[in-house]
Amino acid sequence: MSAPLVAIVGAPNVGKSTLFNRLARGRRAIVTNEPGVTRDRLYGEVRDVERPFRIVDTGGLTPNTAAPFAEEIARQADTAMDEAVCLLLVIDARAGVTAVDREVARLLRIRGLPILVVANKIDSPKVEELTHELYELGLGDPSAVSAEHGLGIDALIARVEAVLNERSPAISPSTEREEQRPLSIAIVGRPNVGKSSLLNHLVGEERALVSEIPGTTRDAVDTMLVIGDKRYRLIDTAGIRRRGRIRLRAERFSVARARRNIDRCDVAVLVLDATESFGAQDAHIAGYVMDAYKPLVVGVNKWDLIDGREDQAKRWSEEIRHRLRFVKCAPLVLISAVTGQRVHKVLERAEELWAAAGIAVPTPEVNHWLQAVGGGEGKAAPGAPRFYYATQTGSHPPSFVVFCSNPERIHFSFRRRMENTLRERFGFGGTPIRLEFRARRA
Repeated sequence: MSAPLVAIVGAPNVGKSTLFNRLARGRRAIVTNEPGVTRDRLYGEVRDVERPFRIVDTGGLTPNTAAPFAEEIARQADTAMDEAVCLLLVIDARAGVTAVDREVARLLRIRGLPILVVANKIDSPKVEELTHELYELGLGDPSAVSAEHGLGIDALIARVEAVLNERSPAISPSTEREEQRPLSIAIVGRPNVGKSSLLNHLVGEERALVSEIPGTTRDAVDTMLVIGDKRYRLIDTAGIRRRGRIRLRAERFSVARARRNIDRCDVAVLVLDATESFGAQDAHIAGYVMDAYKPLVVGVNKWDLIDGREDQAKRWSEEIRHRLRFVKCAPLVLISAVTGQRVHKVLERAEELWAAAGIAVPTPEVNHWLQAVGGGEGKAAPGAPRFYYATQTGSHPPSFVVFCSNPERIHFSFRRRMENTLRERFGFGGTPIRLEFRARRA
């Protein structure tokens, strides 16, 4: 049974994301002074407590206003609150209770869930006096905190635990069913190529915000997906722009966050737009994935908009093999996130790559391969590296160490040849291989 969910809600720029990060002991949500940065739902966990629980950060609610994305943000927040068993209404205590705060509080009361008022940005005794104003909301005693400095957080967690224990008894970890580790798949690409639409079709709900305005997704949004006995964690990342086009501070954070989420995924899916030409930035993003030694699936999206699909499929295949020579073994899937055409093939290819990345090769077989590709000890030309023996040192990614003489003289083309023959001989397919050459000790 999953841990209970607590939703963090409130008006824009009151410190919801800062509170989320403080509770989750991390820096997963983007925190800036720009209102409206958090638009999708972002999940985290509060673990090191007696009663662990999950938290979800939501976008700033602006009822009865014409703020950008107001309706979309409200829908995402509604979905989060539908899943929650407790709500944290965050108020900027220094600004006092605003008309938006009052309207948000009214909407929350209708839901009938326990509501804890969080008086945020309190970092001095003088400001603490302002909490008295929050009683007018009729939601009980506010919890005075400074999410930025960590003040009052332990007391807030204690109040949340009390509410959770009152609503349902704590569950012993021994009674919970051990679940298989989900396969983490990061969906990456340039802005507006259909990353969020792909995620939405896979999970069958409007999980991530979809908009024609480029750059809608800024935070990485993790979504759990269960299909039969298979579990996936889908990570919808912000679109990665060229550096020259990055202006807002939050946008720069998003690019850095997207790269970090590549680091924490098991497999990455690079989404391309079939209606546009393959660009240099597409190759850069694929390069980020390869630098992290992550398997890559290439999904060419918006295939439903293409005429002459047979010829176009051949063109895209040749384009990918030419422009992405460093990942030419990456599987290519022609998809439509709108119609659902072949979208589940993306998951199948990711499963195949992950399985291939876990192959373990016995050392004798590795050395038989080395004898075949390296010529064996004593057969090298004068001054050329001599290859002695090799062994596999890890998986995910498959990692090998080759002991030889003069490793600095190994040409990159020979290294590439060795990687390719490793793939062919042992079935690693399109997964990246880490190959290290070391001088043999005397």
